[in-house]
Amino acid sequence: MMTRRTLLGGLLSALGAGAAVTALGGKSRSVAATDETTFEIVRSKDEWRALLTPAQFNVLREHGTERPGSSPLDHEQRVGTYLCAGCDLPVYRSDTKFDSGTGWPSFYAPIEGAIGTSEDRSFFVTRTEVHCRRCGGHLGHVFDDGPPPTGLRYCMNGVALKFVPAAA
Repeated sequence: MMTRRTLLGGLLSALGAGAAVTALGGKSRSVAATDETTFEIVRSKDEWRALLTPAQFNVLREHGTERPGSSPLDHEQRVGTYLCAGCDLPVYRSDTKFDSGTGWPSFYAPIEGAIGTSEDRSFFVTRTEVHCRRCGGHLGHVFDDGPPPTGLRYCMNGVALKFVPAAA
């Protein structure tokens, strides 16, 4: 069944969301969600390229979007923690993960203090971008159509995350 969420996800993928431009305070930016000098971890493009895979660099540093259904983390069901793939900051716990049916890992709440948000006006629509508060890496977007208790859906790119299972 085709839903608005599925249609939008497919459209964003087809348009190559990696070239998205985020509008903030009247300024257009293509790489950072906010002024990179405000982050604890600041690296040059070349340093990020050396540390990340091409797919991670595209999403985390250039605001790309992975193809829906392409991340194994969408189906991850073990207990553990999801970290930013750019700096290993814990950003989501597995007990806040849910199956949104979108093809991307989704959570109803981040770990307190782990993320930042900014306005994203790319693709002729205003959305709320989610980025790592420590390195500024683009993680995904948050929408107000999630489950209780928050009613929010943090729709994340799996390639922007690392999963660490809980110790047995």
